[in-house]
Order: sequence, then C-alpha cells, then structure tokens
Amino acid sequence: QVQLVESGGGLVQAGGSLRLSCAASGRTFSSYAMGWFRQAPGKEREFVTRISWSGGSTYYADSVKGRFTISRDNAKNTVYLQMNSLKPDDTAVYYCAAGPTGVGYTVHEYRYWGQGTQVTVSS
Repeated sequence: QVQLVESGGGLVQAGGSLRLSCAASGRTFSSYAMGWFRQAPGKEREFVTRISWSGGSTYYADSVKGRFTISRDNAKNTVYLQMNSLKPDDTAVYYCAAGPTGVGYTVHEYRYWGQGTQVTVSS
C-alpha cells in the first residue's frame, strides 16, 4: 500500500515556475514507477510525465517537454515536478501516481493516486 500527498501548487504568472512535491508513505516506494498527471476543468485527466523506480528513465508529454522536469529521491520517498515557463494552458489539478515497473502513460496503469494540488497560471 502506498499513500501519496502532493504539495507545492499555487497561483503563478505566465512564464513563472513552480515545484510540486509528492510525498509517499510505505517502504516499497522505491519499487514503483511514478507519474504526474493533470486535469483541467471539463477535461479528462492527462499524462504529464513519468519516472522509473531508479530515476534513470523519464518520459514527457510533448506539451511539457523542455519545460517540466521530473525527479525522485527514494531516500526521502518523494517525487518532484519542476515546472518552468508556465503557460495558462498548464492550469489544472496535478496528481501524482504510483504504478508497477514498466507502467506507461495511461491512467488505468497506475495503482495509487494522490488527492491532487491546484496549479493556476495567470496570463
């Protein structure tokens, strides 16, 4: 069992930066791949990025590539999402999720979810 708690969301102007954190409970955190998803009002939850259990492999949605960076610290049971050059289109609730090794970019592949943190980017 893994419990996930996101933090770090807020209101930022376009072009600004935010760093989201996702703290995990449970001793098996390091065995899970981790992902970030987001959901804007009236839209489906969409994949943002994922990182392998070791941190050695990452994958990004085209919409955030070059602007967002995912990382993890297994000693701290935490995964991070550094978001730079934010745009109004990035406004959404951001969720972290944990899934088995080899998990991809679809919602149903992930087993555990956090409650989400709101990110609002003003123009």
